[in-house]
Amino acid sequence: MTLLKGLGTGLCLTVLCVLAAPNAKADEWNRKTVVTFSGPVEVPGVGAQTLPAGTYVFKLLDSPADRHIVQIWNQDESHIFTTIVAIANFRLQATDKTVITFRERPAGEPEALKAWFYPGRQWGDLFVYERPKAIQLAAETNETVLSTPAVLAAAPIEVLNTVPVEAVTPKGEIVETAQVVEAPPEPAVVAAPVEVAALPKTASNLGLIGLGGMMLLGAGLLLSGFAKKTI
Repeated sequence: MTLLKGLGTGLCLTVLCVLAAPNAKADEWNRKTVVTFSGPVEVPGVGAQTLPAGTYVFKLLDSPADRHIVQIWNQDESHIFTTIVAIANFRLQATDKTVITFRERPAGEPEALKAWFYPGRQWGDLFVYERPKAIQLAAETNETVLSTPAVLAAAPIEVLNTVPVEAVTPKGEIVETAQVVEAPPEPAVVAAPVEVAALPKTASNLGLIGLGGMMLLGAGLLLSGFAKKTI
């Protein structure tokens, strides 16, 4: 019963967060998005913690080389709460509003941040947790969770793009990230129609007509000679 209650809380939190997204101020380059959490949310990354209910700003790190490093700021962007490693994740249908998803946990536990999709984009970010927390979340949610063996709290931002990323199953097994990350579907292979080129005509019927005429002429001469001999 407590698990169902926790699931319900998580779903409500997700819906409220998504509904707040249309009022978000956004920037196409760093995907700046303002969201409001209706309850506490556990976040991974450097400075991982549980954020209380409130309004926060999500942005990609301001560097073209760090396109999958996400930062969460306070509302006036004067303080960074956490810097998160993320892996690109695909969805089939883009939406016109921000979508932030959570891992629903048992009652009494804060929801855990899972993924962030910016409006109008099919590619989003799936968040990575340190291995001990990933193992805990995978067991609680019965889902495979992205993780890293690196200690993110001790990792400077410039090396976050190089930390190893793996995945942890609910049984605690380490597997490839492909078992978690959605990839775009393979394009359908359509066989191109084969065009059969017409062979060029190398001769006309005039040659055949001429040959037939010469054969008839020869036959006529033979018959004529034979007739003279018999007279």
